[in-house]
Amino acid sequence: MNVPAGRRRVVVTGLGAVTAIGVGAPEFGAGLRAGRDAARPVSSPALKDFGHANACEVGEFDPSPWLRTVDPATVGRAAGFGLAAARMATGGVPAEVLAGRPSVVAMGTAYGEAATDLDRLTEQEIAGGPAGMDPALARRMSAGRLATAVARELGLRDTEAVTLPTACAAGNYAIGYGLDAIRTGDADLAVCGGADALCRKTMAGFTRLGAMDPDRCRPFDSGRAGMLAGEGAAVLLLEELEHALARGADIHAEVLGYGLSCDAEHPVAPAVDGVARGMRRALRDSGVEPSTVDLISAHGTATQANDLAEARAIHEVFADGPPRTVGLKSMLGHTLGASAALGAVGCVLAIEGGFAPPTINHRETDPECDLDCVPNAAVEADLRVVQSNALAFGGNNAIVLFGRYPA
Repeated sequence: MNVPAGRRRVVVTGLGAVTAIGVGAPEFGAGLRAGRDAARPVSSPALKDFGHANACEVGEFDPSPWLRTVDPATVGRAAGFGLAAARMATGGVPAEVLAGRPSVVAMGTAYGEAATDLDRLTEQEIAGGPAGMDPALARRMSAGRLATAVARELGLRDTEAVTLPTACAAGNYAIGYGLDAIRTGDADLAVCGGADALCRKTMAGFTRLGAMDPDRCRPFDSGRAGMLAGEGAAVLLLEELEHALARGADIHAEVLGYGLSCDAEHPVAPAVDGVARGMRRALRDSGVEPSTVDLISAHGTATQANDLAEARAIHEVFADGPPRTVGLKSMLGHTLGASAALGAVGCVLAIEGGFAPPTINHRETDPECDLDCVPNAAVEADLRVVQSNALAFGGNNAIVLFGRYPA
């Protein structure tokens, strides 16, 4: 790794996760190592009319045990996931440290609270527009309230709160935003992540696109037929290295760098050149050679176009041979605005735990993808550098690299 002289180094000192395979970073990590499959028949009546029986639901979830400031009754399901994950990530940080240092809150989402709250409205309430809704419900529908709710819950004072809506890449965009703020000295701490909840809009939209598998999600498999919908949240606490060392923080990994690309070539189909460009930028920003990357957490939606384009881009960038490339969505489903953040937390847990998570539900690797996707069972692995890919509609690609600390 070649860190530019004078650039502030950024480390991960906290992790939080609310997922369908485990709540809390330790349980999430155990689920990844075990290859847990979250796919099950949907439980919500609002989600049952789309010809697809399975999704990856968190299930009944009460954020109350984690919340100290925000009234749980004032937030919806997605924000409840995000607030709980933020509290988990910052649980070991004294309140005076959080409140006393300049900080950033950057949260990614596809829908915020609007889609899940709309599921609860009657046709008459929808027809009446905002004026016909419960005022409290209407107020919390703004996606921007996700980041401000986290800042309020954590008691942050000298902070900037931003919600990033770059769909399925939003979590990595949020990490990049926090990384830049710390590198430039605008912040010492950054609370970064993403959250989304299952809703009718997700089920209807991806069903109409023909992107849903009725049974299981099989990234890079010859028989792949699409994604399963999922939900959850993940949050990482980022800190400037010297600040973290001075307060004796536990350091989980280092954020080496990130890269963005927006090719805008097609509304939903990723472009190989755009994905490759984002990966090259991330490697360059991190000071890392492709040959030193030990594992890639792929976007891996198990759609025909996405997996093939991502695999081709990986082969283009890693011309001497791609590292192991795993698809966490095979376990978690596609959690939209939370997916990149969950992938990032998964990368950090894999580095710490010394293992490569599996791509489950795997039968036969598509020869056109030609990747070692660690089929069906985790393997022990000495991981020093891990890459997290996120690809979103409109060609919004965000790639983040994490390194073991100390290097």
